[in-house]
Amino acid sequence: MDDPDVARVAGLLADPARARILRTLLDGTMRPAGELAFAANISAQSASAHLAKLVQGGLLSLDAQGRHRYFRIASPEVADAIESLGSLSIAVRPRNPRSPADPKSAPIQFLHARTCYDHLAGEKAVQVCEAMLRARWMTAEGRDFHVTRLGQDKLAMLEVDLAAARRSRRAFARACVDLTQRRPHIGGALGAALLEMYIARGWILRTRRSRAVSITPAGNEAFRRLFA
Repeated sequence: MDDPDVARVAGLLADPARARILRTLLDGTMRPAGELAFAANISAQSASAHLAKLVQGGLLSLDAQGRHRYFRIASPEVADAIESLGSLSIAVRPRNPRSPADPKSAPIQFLHARTCYDHLAGEKAVQVCEAMLRARWMTAEGRDFHVTRLGQDKLAMLEVDLAAARRSRRAFARACVDLTQRRPHIGGALGAALLEMYIARGWILRTRRSRAVSITPAGNEAFRRLFA
C-alpha cells in the first residue's frame, strides 16, 4: 500500500482501444465483447485480447450468462479514475494537438446532463453541487464533501438514504471533476444515491445506450425550486 503500482494501471489505460472500451462502459451497463469491439473499432479477436487484460488487471468484471459473456466497469473507483483522466487529458493537452477532443463539440444534451457511471455529471450536476455548497447543505474538505446538519435534514426530506450511503465501502461524497465543465460534481456513494432519487421521482430519464440523460419538466421545476 505504501508503493501503489501506478505504472501497471497506467499501462492498461495507455492503449487507445482499451481506453475506448472503458469509456464505452462508463454508463454503468454490461455489454458483450462484440459490441465493445465495434465501439473501439477493432476486430473481435483483438477485442478479446484487450478485454482479457482489462479483466485480469482488475479494471473490468466479467459476467458469464450461459454461452454469453458480458463486461462492465469493475468498481466506482475505476469509473472515477477514467472520468478524472479524461478531464486531465483535456486540461494538459498540447497547444496544437492534431485531433483535439474539444468538449464544446459534444452534443448539447451530453454537455447538459449525463451519467458518470452511477452519478449525475454535466452542467446540471455542477450546478447542483455549487448550489448545495452555497446553501450550506455541504462543505468542501479537500477532495471530499461533508454533509451538514441542514443538508442531512434537507436530503432526508427527499428520502435520500444517507445511512446506507455511509455504510458503503466507497468514498461517501467525492468531488469528481467534470469532464466538460472542469468543475466538480458530486460523486461517491452520495452521488449515486442522488441519481437514484432523481430517477425514482421522475426528474431524470435515462437514454438507452447513451450516457446522456433527459431532465423532465418536473425535474426542471424541482431543481429550480431546490437548487436555484
